[in-house]
Amino acid sequence: MGVRKLKPVTPGTRHRIAPTFDEITTNKPEKSLTVSIKKSGGRNNVGKMTMRYIGGGHKQRYRLIDFKRDKHNIVGVVKSIEYDPCRSARISLVQYPDGEKRYIIAPAGIKVGQQVVAGPGVPPEVGNALPIGVMPIGTIIHNIELQVGKGAALARSAGSYAQVLGREEKYVIIKLPSGETRKVLSTCYATVGSVSNSDHMNTTAGKAGRNRWLGRRPRTRGVAMNPVDHPMGGGEGRASGGHPRSRKGLYAKGKKTRPVNKYSDNLIIGKRKK
Repeated sequence: MGVRKLKPVTPGTRHRIAPTFDEITTNKPEKSLTVSIKKSGGRNNVGKMTMRYIGGGHKQRYRLIDFKRDKHNIVGVVKSIEYDPCRSARISLVQYPDGEKRYIIAPAGIKVGQQVVAGPGVPPEVGNALPIGVMPIGTIIHNIELQVGKGAALARSAGSYAQVLGREEKYVIIKLPSGETRKVLSTCYATVGSVSNSDHMNTTAGKAGRNRWLGRRPRTRGVAMNPVDHPMGGGEGRASGGHPRSRKGLYAKGKKTRPVNKYSDNLIIGKRKK
């Protein structure tokens, strides 16, 4: 796992910082665990563009990930570590004694041949999934459930992790990647370790075409538009456009959008970093 700086043999490679893919062991996914993806190009069922700046991109197949880890007390063996085009983290193919195969988010440091297991009484080792309530204080975790049995919702992207800080009645206090400190039910499952591919944040596309391969079209600035197209458009020369706002006129870059009386407010102990 790491990045490499390419030689500037072309304009596209001059500023390119690419992942090394050292940890990946195969380039062929498990066919039974993939489904096709239908590209919409940002259009709805009548062909009207409802999301801008989406379109094109390389053809992809979605890998079905086991976020629930509900195969309890059955030891699985890691067969491969693979690239997933739909997420920043690497994924691992786990095979169980009954022949079933499942993909999981690959934790940092996991190896082919390593055994992983999920359940309430398993040891808190990297790759194992268990209830947060039985984990030692200070444990690094990822793939955290917010509702019991619903599947992982927090700390799933490359390099992210949370930490168990303490216990309070039926809750466990954890610190999230954003810096937020909150309570989660102690019966919710999480996986031990941090997510793989932590160097994803250090990569640089190098050219606009690489973003087009990912299905991202060029994003036009609001101040570059006409008044009819955007609230920040128009003006003589490089007019700033007043307070930053969205195309619909809603304030951006600072206005709080979180509901005032959201149900989870009483579970949040410390707000995320500004």
